Parts: sequence; C-alpha cells; structure tokens
Amino acid sequence: MTPAHDSAVPTVTSMPGPTLPQAGVANLANAFTVARLLMVPIFTAMLVTAGNDRNGWRLLATAVFVVASLTDRVDGAIARRRGTVTDFGKIADPIADKALIGAALITLSSLGDLPWWVTVVVLAREIGVTLLRFWVIRRGVLAASRGGKVKTVLQSVAIGLYLLPLTGVMASVRAYLLAVAIVVTLVTGVDYVARAIRLRRMTSDRSRATPSAS
Repeated sequence: MTPAHDSAVPTVTSMPGPTLPQAGVANLANAFTVARLLMVPIFTAMLVTAGNDRNGWRLLATAVFVVASLTDRVDGAIARRRGTVTDFGKIADPIADKALIGAALITLSSLGDLPWWVTVVVLAREIGVTLLRFWVIRRGVLAASRGGKVKTVLQSVAIGLYLLPLTGVMASVRAYLLAVAIVVTLVTGVDYVARAIRLRRMTSDRSRATPSAS
C-alpha cells in the first residue's frame, strides 16, 4: 500500500531524496558566502577601532555590514537561478549569517550600545540551531526556513540602525524593531527544534522499515 503524503512533514532536504542539481563547491554563490565570512573580521576590527566615535570608522563599519548582509540575498538567488545549490552552501550560508550577526551584537554590547541580555538571548538561539544542524547532518540537511530568513533580515536591519548615530523617533523605531526581531528569533528557534526532531524520527522510521521490506 502506498503511504499517504503527510502535510506535516518538515521542509527539509533529506539526503536520499531528490534535490536541486548538485554542483561543485567552487561556484559563484558559495563565493559570496565565503566573502561574507571574510568580511566579519574586517567589520569587527573597524567597529572596535571606531569605539564610541559615531563617525569615520563607525560609518565604514556600517557600510561593510550592509554589504555583507546584502550578499546573503545574492548568494541564495544565484544558487537557485543557476542550479548550483550545494550541501556546503546550505550549511555555510546560515553559519556566515550567524557569524556576522554575532560579531555585531557582541561588539555593540561591549561598546555599551546594546544590552548584554539581547546578545545572550540571540546568540543562545543561534548556537542552538547550529548544533541542531550538526545533530541531524547525517540524516539530512536542515535548510534555512522562510521564518529564519525573515529573522535574519529583521536582525540585520535592527543592528544596522544601532550602528548609526540615531536619536529621537528613529532611536525608538530601532528599539521596537529589535524587539520584534527577538520575538521572531525565539519563535523560529522553537520551529527548528521541532523540524530537527521530526527529521530524525522520519529517517529512523525509514531505516527500521528498510530491512523488513527486503
């Protein structure tokens, strides 16, 4: 009997199943991802050099952060359009995002521009999701969800605003935006936990069913 499709099955890319055409690791999309990783220490060094100076190095650091954030939009679009989606990209892309966001949060908190509890909450979630990806990596790739992408955009915009010398209404706007980003961060974190558990259960059921079918 053919099993019915379950609409509750998580959106993951299982290794045995059909995926988008796999290409070599050396492709343009992955190059943008690696470039984003390389921009993290450059951005951090500029921000630390700026210190409490709101001009000069601070503005340069903001520009590097914006460019690095934009590469997140570019690499995924290129990979899908050219059919160069790779498992390396699926893993390296979110890691690059987390490295950039984490570096920005830690540095801003060190400079006193952002409360440490915000950095701790966000980083705890990001590290947890990364560990989840490695927990299920032998069973499948836990790709970034739409909610995860929205979370990254909200975090990037909020951090970008905190990098700028804003006062008055705009300072309030960035605080509210950061609050929304934190909520989405936590909600999507719970979603990733549920998807990882379902993926392990799904692949475990398949491995148990394979001997009996032979």
